[in-house]
Amino acid sequence: MTHPVDVHVGKRIRHRRWLVGKTQQQLAEQVGIKFQQIQKYETGANRVSASRLWDIAEALDVSVSFFFEGIGESANRSASAIPADLMGDKEALDLVRSYYAIPENQRRRLFDLARVLSDVA
Repeated sequence: MTHPVDVHVGKRIRHRRWLVGKTQQQLAEQVGIKFQQIQKYETGANRVSASRLWDIAEALDVSVSFFFEGIGESANRSASAIPADLMGDKEALDLVRSYYAIPENQRRRLFDLARVLSDVA
């Protein structure tokens, strides 16, 4: 049986990997393991050792604490318009990645437009 912390850490690994645009194979090669092991980490099927998590954090350019962010938050977010597993949604992550690829001045204007549109809706 998978432990909820292992599942959370795995989701955060997948989330960050998608954000930086790496495949499981690319991450595995950087860390020195097989891509199947990355798959197991991302599903929470296998626990990530501290040293391996350190290597993954370096490969994904984040601190180790990134993988534990939000672990204590309530699972019930029904009061929010944001889906509870937004960071597990590939489409949302692709949108965020595309957003940050836009030059900063244009990105700011796009952000302002989105805010106005959401206020109208």
